[in-house]
Amino acid sequence: MISSISKPYTSTTTTSPSHPSTFFPELRQCKTMRDLKQVHATFIKTGRIHDPLAAAEILRCCALSEAPQRDLDYARAVFRHMDQPNCFSYNTIIRALSESENEEDTIEALLLFFQMVQSEFVEPNRFTFPSVLKACARTGRVKDGKQVHGLIVKYSLDFDAFVVSNLVRMYVMCGVMEDAYAIFNIKQSNNVVLWNVMIDGYVGIDDLKAARYLFDKMPQRSVVSWNSMISGYAQNSFFKEALELFRVMQMEEVSPNYVTLVSVLPAVSRLGALELGKWVHLYAEKNGIEIDEVLGSALIDMYSKCGNIEKALQLFESLSQRNVITWNAIITGLAMHGQAKEALDHFWKMETAGVMPSNVSYIAVLSACSHAGLVEEGRLIFDHMSRVVGLEPRIQHYGCMVDLLGRAGLLEEAEKLISEMSVEPDDVILKALLGACKSHGNIELGERVARRLIEMAPCDSGAYVALSNMYASLEDWERVSGVRLKMKEMDVRKDPGCSWIEYDGIIHEFLVEDDSHPKAREIHLMLKEISRQLSLLGYKPDTSQVLLNVDDEEKASPLLYHSEKIAVAFGLISSAPGTPIRVVKNLRICDDCHSAMKLISKIYARKIVVRDRKRFHHFENGLCSCTDYW
Repeated sequence: MISSISKPYTSTTTTSPSHPSTFFPELRQCKTMRDLKQVHATFIKTGRIHDPLAAAEILRCCALSEAPQRDLDYARAVFRHMDQPNCFSYNTIIRALSESENEEDTIEALLLFFQMVQSEFVEPNRFTFPSVLKACARTGRVKDGKQVHGLIVKYSLDFDAFVVSNLVRMYVMCGVMEDAYAIFNIKQSNNVVLWNVMIDGYVGIDDLKAARYLFDKMPQRSVVSWNSMISGYAQNSFFKEALELFRVMQMEEVSPNYVTLVSVLPAVSRLGALELGKWVHLYAEKNGIEIDEVLGSALIDMYSKCGNIEKALQLFESLSQRNVITWNAIITGLAMHGQAKEALDHFWKMETAGVMPSNVSYIAVLSACSHAGLVEEGRLIFDHMSRVVGLEPRIQHYGCMVDLLGRAGLLEEAEKLISEMSVEPDDVILKALLGACKSHGNIELGERVARRLIEMAPCDSGAYVALSNMYASLEDWERVSGVRLKMKEMDVRKDPGCSWIEYDGIIHEFLVEDDSHPKAREIHLMLKEISRQLSLLGYKPDTSQVLLNVDDEEKASPLLYHSEKIAVAFGLISSAPGTPIRVVKNLRICDDCHSAMKLISKIYARKIVVRDRKRFHHFENGLCSCTDYW
């Protein structure tokens, strides 16, 4: 229980006293632990160590200084030799131990605190409890935390904003949001830190609804408040909400900081909002925000995923420092854009630069080989990873190899690799093999893989859809009907196609056969015009994947309203002639849309960039960058 009678903490200090270190100038001159030990020895020799202030300062220097002057073992020894450590000394050693990365040190901080409470010579104060609560939070010792909570009430510190913020944070970090909210609800203060702690706590348990409720109720917000919500949305795949909130932040004239930019860029990347991404980049440069390895990597990833690989390369080359994350970002970007040779080139350059490739590096470069059909190069990289670098292949690396072999038609080798893997295959690997079976018409193996996939994930639509597509390509409508009936029985639903396009700073979203857009009528007319222009060139829709036993004319109609075609039609009527059209799709682009996009790019003299679930397709003058290998 939290007492409602406890008196608030009040300070009686009216003037700022000199810092204790000013009384011991020799301590301020210490650069290393060796210097400090020499001063300590002098204090012992001259008897000054018996001055509680001198001993406390020695303890503070060795316990809380930055490396290489910090030495916890020496601090323990100094503390143990104190006759009667005062509150400042207890606070110093407890804080130092609670900040240690070693869990045993953190637990020791709690033990020293309880020793302090039992002492008849000293009592904890408002500076003691934050460190103790941090120790409870970092070790997950909520039971001890509740005992500390009781002591906070006992010492009448439950109205101290500093202490209460740390108490709420302890409950939040231990995942006890009900207790955290109970304290927060009683206090209902204007303390923005307390509100931020609660919002961060709800974000941490993925309760974004509760986090947003508090965010909207905040009497005032700091940039930390905005960052918590934006990163929470982005990390939980609510990308549109992240961008919408970022725009509100701009409208309310709150200046984004480094953390804001790093938090919002993944959402920008996911939705392909290139213009907003450019604004973020320009804002960082104009406001002196350092584009270090982390922000630089996020910007490279953004430009790559928004379709501008040239700008990603330019930014990569401009960075003065590059770590493995930066290299991975550019290699992944090149792989997504089908520039396999450039991806391989950067991979070897990374090694030459002395940067050790990570697991992600090998996933990126193997993916590049897969998109380009570079089988021998992929085998070489896979061997290099395990034999030369000594990295144990993970399931993602096996997945890349299965995809590489499967795309190249080496289905038996791909199946053999799966059987010899050191780990059990997951659905991603089996879907890669199933997709290859569909592409190369191996129905027997495809059925076997599909059955295995359905057993593994009976409610995942992927295996059912791939199997239906294979049967549809053979015009085996009886089997198609059987698969669809099974999906209905299991209540399995195919993921709807969804595409996004950015225009005038706004993300426009389209679903299959979508007529909800304000410009739906104009879009529909444009689609009809596109269809007419395509037919003049002799184009015939590829209806092999339409799961309907009807004539070709009826099959062609739904193909016209695939989400990426609707997005492109919107781009054509909205943007100026000659402007590139950039579309992001949640699924793999279908064969018919791929063929149509090549011709649309030629008819309307537009570069059309489509990012699907797997990679980028750059359509220009009737051709695609993937050279139809996808």
